Amino acid sequence: MSAKQVFLYDTTLRDGTQGEGFQLSGLDKLRIAERLDAFGVDFIEGGWPGSNPKDVEFFREAKKLKLQHAKLAAFGSTRRADTPVDQDAQVRLLLEAETPVVTIFGKSWEMQVTEVLRTTVEENRAMIRDTVAHLVRHGREVMYDAEHFFDGYKDSPEHALRTLEAAAEGGAACLVLCDTNGGTLPAEIVEICAAVRGRIPGTPIGIHTHNDCELGVANAIAAVSAGATQVQGTINGYGERTGNCNLTSVIPILQLKMGIPVVPRLEKLREISYFVDDVSNNPHFARAAFVGRTAFAHKGGMHVNAVKKLARSYEHIEPASVGNEQNILVSELSGQDNILMRAEQLGLPLVKGSEEAKAVLRRVKELENEGYSFEAAGGSLELLIRRELGSHRKTFDLSEYHTSFRQYRDGHPPVCEATVKLAVDGTRELTVAEGHGVVNALDIALRKALLPFYPEIAGVSLVDYKVRIIDGHDATAARTRVLIVSSDGESNWGTVGVSENIIEASWLALVDGIDLFLQRRGAAH
Repeated sequence: MSAKQVFLYDTTLRDGTQGEGFQLSGLDKLRIAERLDAFGVDFIEGGWPGSNPKDVEFFREAKKLKLQHAKLAAFGSTRRADTPVDQDAQVRLLLEAETPVVTIFGKSWEMQVTEVLRTTVEENRAMIRDTVAHLVRHGREVMYDAEHFFDGYKDSPEHALRTLEAAAEGGAACLVLCDTNGGTLPAEIVEICAAVRGRIPGTPIGIHTHNDCELGVANAIAAVSAGATQVQGTINGYGERTGNCNLTSVIPILQLKMGIPVVPRLEKLREISYFVDDVSNNPHFARAAFVGRTAFAHKGGMHVNAVKKLARSYEHIEPASVGNEQNILVSELSGQDNILMRAEQLGLPLVKGSEEAKAVLRRVKELENEGYSFEAAGGSLELLIRRELGSHRKTFDLSEYHTSFRQYRDGHPPVCEATVKLAVDGTRELTVAEGHGVVNALDIALRKALLPFYPEIAGVSLVDYKVRIIDGHDATAARTRVLIVSSDGESNWGTVGVSENIIEASWLALVDGIDLFLQRRGAAH
């Protein structure tokens, strides 16, 4: 290894895919590998050659990748017990993957050796030593993952340490200590890492942690403080059970808090976090440290007032340093500064202490008391501010709307229909539409009615629709909150509606979504 202080070893493509709900195609894995390389990760573990068709495809195609920085690693195990290493089919597949790095795991816990492998501790050490040495002789850089190392050490320190010695004797480039069950505490990590360094000072150590006690990141940082020079983990913490050490947290902690440079462009952190979520078709975790939507969100009036004067009063780092941004939330907890900062972000001329600012704040609190929520409905908030400022122009006058749902007994599929009557500048329009549901039908009918007057709304689409029942103890009389996200292909905006009737709540949110688009277009003209 070079003079770099700490190396990043990404196992998203292998260990990450063992997590529930996290699946990648062969093409997905290739795309993520290229992004990890561009981001500055040092090692990318691609999978287990031969274990499944997807990994076979990945390693075949990965040979064509032109990685600029990262080294690709194939993952596997030591040779089988009582099998010569040069005759072990799995070891042969590791070589045939033709990766510069091979990572193998072996048993550190004596119980695993005798009860799971059903072999002797001597043969287990030979399996480790032989496999590492064989791969090294074939020109591979070998990482040795000491599976269950911390549990094994706590059960029998001497046995666990001797398995590491076997890997070191074989020529391993790094001894990776694995908290496979995720049950070790940071103080134990420090103590055991120090013991390993004292016993085997000539070989670097790495750390591989799991998050079963919500300590995956903390344990990795503890290991680095105790001398580990390689950190293994996954983007966004994906992995088996509760997941692996989250690299999107470890990386900024190392770089910003500990002064250890690990990637050249940390401001790309949030981008790669979202990329992996999007490729794997998983929702972004809003409350994720550093990269989440709410990581730098401020809601309480006193907090916002302080942040407006001095951002670091309630922000431990600059959001832009990890590719994120400050997010001022507006709610019943808001003070006037929340409204002012949000208006400033929207480019709306709201003045502190003005009657308009007071009116917006008062109206927000009234609506929140009725069940509205503007945290994810910035579009509706913008309309509210525009109305108080007098810059909102009425886009249409509604006469009535009607929806129906008809279910037939003869097996005919149900019919959902909506009728909308409205007028634009005195010109009346009546439209009828069918949809997959009453809300979809209503959306289609509204657009049909407005298209002759505003053809530009053809480019607006509804991309998300969420319903929440407020005060569920009121049963069928409970109010319903509908949140809709609309898009014009370039930007998204959220709008909200609340009513005892889900159709009315949906209508209010639908209208706001279209109205905001038209207001912005009008302002641009």
